[in-house]
Amino acid sequence: MPFRSKQTLEAWVEEFRTTREGGALITVLVQDGVDGADTGLVTVPLRDDGTEIYMQPVAVGDPAWSITIGMRNAETTLSAAQMHGLAAELLLAASLCQFLQEKSAGHLEEPEDDSPH
Repeated sequence: MPFRSKQTLEAWVEEFRTTREGGALITVLVQDGVDGADTGLVTVPLRDDGTEIYMQPVAVGDPAWSITIGMRNAETTLSAAQMHGLAAELLLAASLCQFLQEKSAGHLEEPEDDSPH
């Protein structure tokens, strides 16, 4: 069954970092997938907002990705400079999501079988 492992996603995020400015705060978290498979959840924290953006594949084997913007605790007031910073972070997240979709197209990976034989 094709999927994207945490290890694969970490390699893709590292490749993304080397080809674009920013992205130092992007992380790949452990996310339990089908049958306990080690899949990853990609997160991009928003520095001035305290919110995170989460990215994950829409479905196993589907190259499409979805972006979720985490809940905010309160209303946010920003200066023009802070708004530019937020816009840059959102653009980075959108670029990363597109990059992950492009890497996912045609990618086949079998989950590692960690069960004892």
